[in-house]
Amino acid sequence: MGEQVFKKNFISRLISAIVPIFFTLIIVGIIMVGLRQTEEANRAEGVRLLEEALMRVVVHSYAVNGYFPDSLDYIVENFGIYIDTSRFLVHYEPIATNILPNIIVFELNR
Repeated sequence: MGEQVFKKNFISRLISAIVPIFFTLIIVGIIMVGLRQTEEANRAEGVRLLEEALMRVVVHSYAVNGYFPDSLDYIVENFGIYIDTSRFLVHYEPIATNILPNIIVFELNR
């Protein structure tokens, strides 16, 4: 009879030790997933913001000068746009001076 009580106490102590650890691991896992999703959303937002800034500058240039910029270097030099080249790759393809250029921003893998 003493052995059964010992087994019950051992099992109940083991369960009471494992349950908090289990729930802690679940909570840490949920937090990690949330942080990863937030990071991905921030990265996508950075690409979108850079594309929008470049588009605003291009349209502004057309409104003021009557033509779209012929290169990305012109935009950077004359409009103060900063492009983090270690993070982004910008494809700027002018078609004609009176046709909106193609602007695509890619995020480089880190």
